[in-house]
Amino acid sequence: MAEAATTTAAPCQEAGETAAGQRGDERGGLRGRVGGGCGGERTCAERARRAGAGAGATAGAGAAATAGAGAGAGAAASAAASASAAAGAAAGTGGGPGGGTAACRVPRADDDMGGGPWGARRALAAALLAASVLSAALLARGELPGPDTQEPERRQQQQLQEQQPRDVNKRKFPELKMDQALLIIHNNYSHGDLNVYWLSDHCYECLYQFLVSVPVSPKPEHPSIAAVAVSTQHPVTLLLNDTLKKKEICRIHYIFGEFGNYSLWVKPHNGGINQMSCDMVVNENPVNSNLPIYIAFLIYIAIIISSSLGNFFVKLDPVRNWLYKKMNPRETDRLINSELGSPTRAESYSSDLQVEAWRLTPPVYRLRSLDTFRGIALIIMVFVNYGGGKYWFFKHESWNGLTLADLVFPWFVFIMGSSIAISLSTMLRRGCSKWKLLGKILWRSLLLCVIGIFIVNPNYCLGPLSWDKLRIPGVLQRLGLTYLVVAVLELLFAKAVPENSAMDIISYWPQWIFILMLEAVWVCVTFLLPVPGCPTGYLGPGGIGDFGKYPNCTGGAAGYIDRLFLGEDHIYQHPSPNVLYHTKVAYDPEGLLGTINSIVMAFLGVQAGKILLFYKDQQKQIILRFLLWSAMLGIISGVLTKFSQNEGFIPVNKNLWSISYVTTLSFFAFLLLLFMYFLVDVARLWSGAPFFYPGMNSILVYVGHEVFENYFPFQWKMEDHQSHKEHLTQNLVATSLWVVIAYVLYRKRIFWKI
Repeated sequence: MAEAATTTAAPCQEAGETAAGQRGDERGGLRGRVGGGCGGERTCAERARRAGAGAGATAGAGAAATAGAGAGAGAAASAAASASAAAGAAAGTGGGPGGGTAACRVPRADDDMGGGPWGARRALAAALLAASVLSAALLARGELPGPDTQEPERRQQQQLQEQQPRDVNKRKFPELKMDQALLIIHNNYSHGDLNVYWLSDHCYECLYQFLVSVPVSPKPEHPSIAAVAVSTQHPVTLLLNDTLKKKEICRIHYIFGEFGNYSLWVKPHNGGINQMSCDMVVNENPVNSNLPIYIAFLIYIAIIISSSLGNFFVKLDPVRNWLYKKMNPRETDRLINSELGSPTRAESYSSDLQVEAWRLTPPVYRLRSLDTFRGIALIIMVFVNYGGGKYWFFKHESWNGLTLADLVFPWFVFIMGSSIAISLSTMLRRGCSKWKLLGKILWRSLLLCVIGIFIVNPNYCLGPLSWDKLRIPGVLQRLGLTYLVVAVLELLFAKAVPENSAMDIISYWPQWIFILMLEAVWVCVTFLLPVPGCPTGYLGPGGIGDFGKYPNCTGGAAGYIDRLFLGEDHIYQHPSPNVLYHTKVAYDPEGLLGTINSIVMAFLGVQAGKILLFYKDQQKQIILRFLLWSAMLGIISGVLTKFSQNEGFIPVNKNLWSISYVTTLSFFAFLLLLFMYFLVDVARLWSGAPFFYPGMNSILVYVGHEVFENYFPFQWKMEDHQSHKEHLTQNLVATSLWVVIAYVLYRKRIFWKI
């Protein structure tokens, strides 16, 4: 209320009351002209002006009373208003809805203008009206006759109002967005202004960021107030410093809830002067922003259970026969009405054969576990690309570490490697020449890169072929380059008939030599390449990370190579560390240097495919080798990262595609492929649906979801853009639609292969 009192009380002493009086005069004059029907007689005009003056004076008195003119002034204003109303009633005026409208009457011949009761009443009304005008005018100016005994008290009240804090309930607070809460800081510190800084626990070795400045408290009983929005994604630390003495007042570690309302009270501790206490109070409880996720999870579980029960009942012979009869009533009636049946026709339409024909004929043997795994990675990728309900844990990690969004692309690359090993071996067994296969590999790689650059990446607001800001790297471009290298490498050493032995590694030692040399290049460039203005071997995010020492060194050598060879305008402009680490330079997570480790990831997938080929009929051997690979890669990841997020030799980092990121995701990939293989292909406990369908049409689903992202029914106008519930609903509906589309295409045997 300190500033509010200053802006409302002070002007009321001068211009405020004058303006109020003028507005009252205008309103009173208008009511006199419209309500009276006087026809412009002088007496009516005078009465209208008097009524207007009375209304203006009453408004001025009300303004003076609001400004704290004292109890006596308020009482006088009330008396003046009452006198004015009585005068209007005595004069025969009609009160409108506002109670102060003066209605004039045209004098008639039979009126007693000279004396009598009507003349006395008019004289009394005029006297009361004059008294009310005089009293209101004197009250408006604070000029009561006699000694001014209430002036000191009035001034003291005005000063207290100027020093009072703003009313928290009437203050206009910052508009909250998703993942934000309102923090109101009450400063009772009287030695200087307070500067409030904040730091997210998720920001590694970061500088404190300025949040808000709270002015000094004028008096202990009237703290100054500042309101600000704070992040709720991660726990934060608030640091309060004295701007005058340059010392820390207090430090608070707190977890804010989304759309919550909190007050931080800074006041002397136990009445002392030098010791301050900082207490957090919850004014309004936060909302449970994760509730939509739980509801969506239950809905999908219910759908899965219902679908599973439906499939179970459909497979029962009585239900299957009944469904067949309902679906083919004419054929059933013909068979029943035929005479003993014809040996040439009835046998062909026998019920047993028809039931078998109604069943889907099994396709050529194909590992559904690979398509199911690919479909899982693809559907999660579509969901997070659409926004993931705007939840932070469905977005990419700011720098080191993993979220759900960081898992899917490497898994897709891993499954692509497994498919390369199996498909090339199959084609060679069918007699395809290696030169023909090489042509297909080159063509597919070129198509992936062209689709990524010209269809997925362009900013059509600048024109479809605008090269000024066109991003060159991308997901499909990385897939194309990775596929080219790994497929050619596999083609060079692939054998038409794989050996059923442990030679899946030893017999392909040249491939391993090449991959190890490629990884050595990544290590040397990353840790030995001099980067201008940055320390050699830097793996940090830049910005405010590393205590702000290297603000323009995002990604170290990886970022430097992309900016050098591709240009800063042709790489990703809004990398994930931009928000938390406040980075200032462009950085591309699908850049050139990281493609080396993408090739390594695909090659590990090739090894998984070779295991499936070499030990095709030995399910226990396949499961055992998947376990051994997973354990070995997990140990390597533990050594590289020291089992920590930020303290390892090479942290897990999706933006860099670090080698520890590759080994960690390969560790998970071997485990997941093991479970998929056992559930889908060995035990047949799960058909792989519904993920199997988009896994069979992966390129079509990926390109389609990118191209039609902003079109209905994949996106529509939302009522509340700051609602996780609405974003989650939209993203889940869009993702589910692509599953349905993939299912329809699968049923119609439509597959897009490049």
